[in-house]
This record gives sequence, structure tokens and C-alpha cells, in this order.
Amino acid sequence: MAYTESVDIYTADRIPTGQTLPREGIFLKEGQFMLYALALIQNKEGKYLITQRAANKSWGAGWWEISGGGVLTGETAVQAVVREIGEEVGLNADGIEPELLYSYTNVDLKHGSNYITDIFRFTLDFQLEDVTLQVEEAQACKLATWEEIQELGEQGIFLHYARLCQALGK
Repeated sequence: MAYTESVDIYTADRIPTGQTLPREGIFLKEGQFMLYALALIQNKEGKYLITQRAANKSWGAGWWEISGGGVLTGETAVQAVVREIGEEVGLNADGIEPELLYSYTNVDLKHGSNYITDIFRFTLDFQLEDVTLQVEEAQACKLATWEEIQELGEQGIFLHYARLCQALGK
């Protein structure tokens, strides 16, 4: 039997409703939210780890982004983002206390896509050769300056760019 990821459902105020739903095909109604967590990973030289989405992704294929994903049942946002960092780029962020940069809420009743997202900053001691990509998720990665991220954002090929700008006060 295949494993099905599930997510806890929250109110707009982040209060757990006690409801758990399968993540695949989820369609949330008014007042129902799932949580997401994103990781702005910075190395000791001040560059950011960004990944290029796999070409077979249903949306944003080939676009650049930062690591992150959905918070699964029983996880906190920090636990989820640490798990996602390990899965997506193979870096160990266990025991690192991230800085919460920004949180936002998205309500899209037409598509059933209601979520609350936290953006965390992690400063890790790593180089590009330490990164192991999850090939189902990403086809490339690089260490980028903020100016390089801005350039990708201005080209319209960097996911969450506007939110990152808000998170960093740019």
C-alpha cells in the first residue's frame, strides 16, 4: 500500500481544527488552511542556495526557487522546513535555530488553495559541492547573490520572489 502524506488543517489564526486531510488533491474550503514553510538558506559567505525546478513539474517548471514545502501532520513549521532542506538539497539543518523572516496568508477559494506560509532564514556552513539535489524536485542549483535573485525575479522566473522581497525588506 502506498504512503499518502496528510496535513493538519488550521484556522486563519493557526489554531488546529483537529481535522487531517490527504495532501494530494486537497481542496480547502473557507476557513480551512494548511501550513507551508520556506527556507532561505545562506552560507557563511552570504550567498543564497537556490534551486531550479525540475522540467516535468506541473507548474513553474524550470523556474528558480528556495527550498520548502508543506507542513505534514504532526509537524511544526520548523520541523517541516528542516525535513524539506534534507530531502530537497541534502543539507542537515537539525538543531539550527532559524530566523522567522516573514509569514503570509493566501486565500484562493476558487482553487481550494488556502495556506499560511512561514519564510525562515538558515545560515549554514556549506559549499555547493555539499548539496545533493532531489532529482524529482530540482534539476540544478547554485549559490546566488541577492542581485542574481533579483534578476531572476525581474525575469518572472523565481517563485515567491515578491514574498522574499517583503521578507527581506527589499
